[in-house]
Amino acid sequence: MRLRLPEEHPTEPPTGYKIAHPVLSQDGTRAGFTGVSLGGALPYGVLDEARCVYGRRHHAPHRRCDCGFHCVHESAAAEAMLCTAEHRAAVLLEVSVLGAYIRFERGFRYARQRVRSATVGPCGCGAVAGALADAGWGRPGWRALTAACAGCVRGRTSLSLASFARLAGEGLRVRVTGGPMVATAGLGVSELVAEAALLQARLDWFQSQLARLDDQGSQG
Repeated sequence: MRLRLPEEHPTEPPTGYKIAHPVLSQDGTRAGFTGVSLGGALPYGVLDEARCVYGRRHHAPHRRCDCGFHCVHESAAAEAMLCTAEHRAAVLLEVSVLGAYIRFERGFRYARQRVRSATVGPCGCGAVAGALADAGWGRPGWRALTAACAGCVRGRTSLSLASFARLAGEGLRVRVTGGPMVATAGLGVSELVAEAALLQARLDWFQSQLARLDDQGSQG
């Protein structure tokens, strides 16, 4: 006799929370996320379907496997994971749990998800983030991004928060901790101010590099 798990039929998709690293495709045309643990090798989009990380052909989530998207029920539990050293650069995601799912005590393992919002922490210098910049690592075909203020972007590949939301699509909202900004695919006043600050920071950096080269040339 096989035991069957109880089935749920919610009227609305359950909400969950998780942490992930924002990523940008190599050609700069797509944005998404990559997990911090088992699924970290498979970047995913804002609206995406889980695949078995072991390459098996079954649909996720399979009862005899640990594949599928994972999230926890409470935002506080996901935020707690951001305290560890290896996860300090990750962002907090609020997701809708779609398709088949398996409920656990602390969260879900499930087939499909929609990332509704991403909350970005402060820049490494402690200032409020205004952009997502190249973190110096990545996955094949994808650059990992990390929070950066306008002054710390310098010459790195970077996106404003609104640009990241636009590339990610599907109505993603990007928030920052320590500030009121909420970036969406459209550009409002606050997003335009952030874009201008980011462009000015890049211009200042390039001008400083040109000045340094001029000084080296005159000394030579």
